Amino acid sequence: MRRVVLAGVGMTHFGKQPGRGVRDMSLEATDLALRSASMDSGDVDRVYFGNAIAGTVTQQVMIRGQVAFRGHPLGALPLFNVENACASGGSAFMLAIEAVASGAIDCALAVGAEQMNHADRSRAFNALRGSTDIDAIGEAEPGSMSANSILMDYYAEVARRYLDDYGAAPEDFARVAVKNRDHAALNPLAYLRTPQTVEEVLGGRMIVPPLTLAMCSPVTDGAAAIIVCSEERARKLGLPIVAVRACRNASGANGRPVFDAARGAFAAAGLGAADCDVIELHDAAAPAELLQYQEIGLCGEGRGFELLRSGATALGGAHPVNVSGGLLSRGHPLGATGCAQLHEIVTQLRGEAGARQVEGARIAMAVNGGGWLDGAYALAIVTILERLD
Repeated sequence: MRRVVLAGVGMTHFGKQPGRGVRDMSLEATDLALRSASMDSGDVDRVYFGNAIAGTVTQQVMIRGQVAFRGHPLGALPLFNVENACASGGSAFMLAIEAVASGAIDCALAVGAEQMNHADRSRAFNALRGSTDIDAIGEAEPGSMSANSILMDYYAEVARRYLDDYGAAPEDFARVAVKNRDHAALNPLAYLRTPQTVEEVLGGRMIVPPLTLAMCSPVTDGAAAIIVCSEERARKLGLPIVAVRACRNASGANGRPVFDAARGAFAAAGLGAADCDVIELHDAAAPAELLQYQEIGLCGEGRGFELLRSGATALGGAHPVNVSGGLLSRGHPLGATGCAQLHEIVTQLRGEAGARQVEGARIAMAVNGGGWLDGAYALAIVTILERLD
């Protein structure tokens, strides 16, 4: 298998952009990625397009990527649509690197894009019901108006169990939100950038106890794109060599997909979480970040809140996590999130992150979760990258 390099990355601003559309955001992110890679559309052999909920929100089904690139030169290429819940973008990326690594193609584009905001506000929330087992929860009643994501009900259960089992406090969930907002304040592409205090987070609108609004990822629109190619191609172009050390997927069938995907990735890469200079975790709700600390091996079981309190996972700490702002503050446009995480860690490994730059970053990892089954994500994708020169 050939070594694969992330040659270029591009990302739109994340936020509320009603009416902008998946096409416009995808093209912007793609153009930025091509420029980052010193390439044009003629250099790309194949496109993988990640999107989760356009079928419900905008009613575009079946050929989402082909529609997004309609009239664009990339629209003439072989294109595969990838729908895998919140891990749609990460899944598109994984398929792209496997195609390049196998030698089937030399260069691929992975795009993740999502338009969540709509005049009918219930569409996105109704779509999110499909991220779990509909047979178990029942179909949405015709004309029903969902007010919140059903996933927050599940995260609230996780949060209550975490408090009961480990002796943490709601203030610890607030601390996650505060940390990630402080990071987002340094990220011009993040959605929520105004710093907040623990008291403000705890005093916010209650979504599902004990989760307040700032402890839950916001409804967000945006797109991110990744160009991957062979190492030979990247070196000919004189690009920074940010290479894939490992990328592993695990299902939630045994209730621990993050643990399993991380274990597989670490085994393939020959290192562990403590070796990573910067980490992006899937903090769709604040307690998820604390749990993932232990799932990837940054701390022992139930010690995540202590790691957070120590400052180790803040910018400047020993293990900076979600320096992009994470899903809580950068935003979480479902199908785009996996590619957005990769955008951040590539930017860090290239030394191009500005005020939020992690000094000397050489190895990075991202955890992208998707869907919900039996108390855990339905799947997780763990990627480890390394700057080689």
